[in-house]
Amino acid sequence: MPYDPQLVQPMRDEVTRLGLVELPQAKDVDAFFAKREGTVLLFINSVCGCAAGGARPALRIALQNEVLPERIATVFAGQDTDATARARSYFADFPPSSPSMALLKDGEVVHFVPRHMIEGRDPASIAFDLVQAFDKHCARAGSKR
Repeated sequence: MPYDPQLVQPMRDEVTRLGLVELPQAKDVDAFFAKREGTVLLFINSVCGCAAGGARPALRIALQNEVLPERIATVFAGQDTDATARARSYFADFPPSSPSMALLKDGEVVHFVPRHMIEGRDPASIAFDLVQAFDKHCARAGSKR
């Protein structure tokens, strides 16, 4: 059973304020991934403490980097269940994990941050890893957010 929409709305808002596009349905995920060229970051959001204390703050820090993925989006595990399952199908070689972040380049996963790489780590350390992946794989200079 999905989480109460009122419960998760603040957690959704936290990432959409950063510029992530919500993909609430499986068809939205397919449309997002239909364009395979370039770099994309997909954030699987969650209600858990490691999402609140680590993943979302790390994402906020990492998106301050000069070099960013061309497109960024999010699904919410525990609420957007079909969309989350569809999103995970695009990186099926990695076990399901919430929260998690997948950086893809030309349709291939080039960096993946599963829950176990978020739990127990501070946001700055998680962000540092993301920024290194952005600098290595992304070509677009982004604006500071």
